Amino acid sequence: MTDNGQPDDHPNTLGPVVRLFGVVLIILGTLNTMLSWRGGFEVLSLPVYLFAAGILLCVIGGVLRERAS
Repeated sequence: MTDNGQPDDHPNTLGPVVRLFGVVLIILGTLNTMLSWRGGFEVLSLPVYLFAAGILLCVIGGVLRERAS
């Protein structure tokens, strides 16, 4: 919504999309880590990076959502 009281024609969709992608990366990284750990395999660094990237994307999506409102 703009300051002059007229509705915004272009709603912000970038923030929620980035945040949702971050949540998907968090879930994938967590599941991969838990399955490797449960199976007795060595936990590799890729799931940890997926988890960290997911958290970073969630933060970026939250900032983009707040910035556009």
